Amino acid sequence: MKTTKTRKTLKVHRSHQEATVESFRRDPKFAAAYLNAVLEDGDGAELMTALRYVTDAFGGVSAIAQKTGLNTTTLYRTLSPKGNPELKSFMDIMKAVGMRILVQPTPARR
Repeated sequence: MKTTKTRKTLKVHRSHQEATVESFRRDPKFAAAYLNAVLEDGDGAELMTALRYVTDAFGGVSAIAQKTGLNTTTLYRTLSPKGNPELKSFMDIMKAVGMRILVQPTPARR
């Protein structure tokens, strides 16, 4: 975190990623809602970003790698912007952070 000093106050600045990760850590339901929104409207790159944020919020890559049995280097690659995790890896990551993916029907199209 960077700090800047003014005459009367001290302001703390943090990146969007830091603020998002902190929010997810405090409120897992918010993290789940964020992931659901990305799954509904986002693309693969956005999903990888969201998954990285969630991974950071719930222990970081090393802890998640240990919980899932995945190699740390492989997990970093999987979570990269160009990552393309296998379904098993994705499900293992979700389980390690205390979440799951559910399937539901979409509204009928006319």
